[in-house]
Amino acid sequence: MKSRARLTQARLRELLHYDPETGEFRWRNDTKYSLRAGRIAGGVGASHGYRMIGVDGAIYRAHQLAWLYMNGKWCWPMIDHRDGNPANNCWNNLRRATYSENGANRALQRNNRSGFKGVSLKCGKWRARIRKNGRLHALGVFATPEAAHAAYVAAARRLFGEFARAG
Repeated sequence: MKSRARLTQARLRELLHYDPETGEFRWRNDTKYSLRAGRIAGGVGASHGYRMIGVDGAIYRAHQLAWLYMNGKWCWPMIDHRDGNPANNCWNNLRRATYSENGANRALQRNNRSGFKGVSLKCGKWRARIRKNGRLHALGVFATPEAAHAAYVAAARRLFGEFARAG
């Protein structure tokens, strides 16, 4: 089985134009798939919110293509959206991140019962915990969820700096 050649910056620039201010990709030329020059490329996935773009038979996330377009190489290990919006691919909203940094920038999960990131109820007390690089850090047990959250926010700032998101 013949493997497909990896997409290059030159091929990407031949097919698409990326506007760093808006984060949009637009087709440069008409294609055989009824994609007209100047039209916005790809679509936003309903389940995850990322803009997906098909190029030469492969599907890519737009933020990965933006990185390749601007830097000439693929980003490793991952790209983080500063504002947490996976559809906002403006260049100033994208940054290289580790898995832990990307996780630190996540919003409060829908199934969170305390209302505060990093806080859970355990035996009538509020427990604060944070994870970095696979290691769980216990931050203490507190009388109120607000106190536990304050401990979480302080630890997040210390461990993750600009990637820390409180909630």
